[in-house]
Amino acid sequence: MENNKRATTVEMQLKMLMDRNVIIADKRKAEEILLDVGYYRLGFYFFPFEVTYPKISNRDHIMKEGTMFSDAVALYYFDFDIRNILTKYISRIEVAFRTYITYALSNKYSDDPFWFVNPSVVNQHFIDTFNESFYKNIKLNDSISRHHKRYKTDKYAPAWKTLEYMTLGSMLSLYRSLKNVQDKRKISTRFDVNQTAVFENYMETIRCVRNICAHSAVLYDTKLYQEVRRGPAGKISDSEKFRLGAAIKVISYMIGEISKNRQHDLIVELNNAYMALVNKNSGLKQVIENATQMNWELHSISQLQSKR
Repeated sequence: MENNKRATTVEMQLKMLMDRNVIIADKRKAEEILLDVGYYRLGFYFFPFEVTYPKISNRDHIMKEGTMFSDAVALYYFDFDIRNILTKYISRIEVAFRTYITYALSNKYSDDPFWFVNPSVVNQHFIDTFNESFYKNIKLNDSISRHHKRYKTDKYAPAWKTLEYMTLGSMLSLYRSLKNVQDKRKISTRFDVNQTAVFENYMETIRCVRNICAHSAVLYDTKLYQEVRRGPAGKISDSEKFRLGAAIKVISYMIGEISKNRQHDLIVELNNAYMALVNKNSGLKQVIENATQMNWELHSISQLQSKR
């Protein structure tokens, strides 16, 4: 049995890869990549080339004949590119979500700048945990600190200040805690999602992808911790409902409700990253489509045609 509890040198790592049938055309470049990316991390991108793929347990890590070191590296950089692309557009969705909740509910409850802790607006559990779970970090921000120095009797800063510093996860907690379903619908219909449960599912999907991207984790073959529900983002098949392909449909839909131009840009950027990968090795096309459960070319074409 292979001892995987001992650290290995780059030279040992290269030998292990070659012993597993990996073809390394440029050993010096491979050493550079292993020191940059890491042997363990790169292993996630060798996984689709293993003889026993997609088997997870009791693997011997032997690669299929003809597996190139450069194939795993190409997958790694593709994953790097799509993480960066999606991060940019998820940030736009997050800001729009936060902005509209703040705008819509601060104007509806204009007599109460602290409506986010008002028991007639949000549930009691959210209020009881707000200070410890959210506000103790929010008040560390300079603008919030300045507010409290000026308004010493305020327990919290007004919604338009406080919510600006809440994370996407915190904003989702606030949304779920709204007691009036009409308040929830006011937010969800801004993004043309009529069912609040579907909207929550979409935003949780986006939060999941955002967290993967933020931690530089493997994205292309991720399995989401909840299924993506069917809704206005399009039909979600059983095979894709836990996969990146379904999440991309949601992200594309949501950014399209904010800006059709940005939706177009997202699709073009993702397709460019995909084409850059398959131009390096056309065999990687099937690897990506199997992992994401998405036909990248058809998704891009159909989305672009819908803008004409």
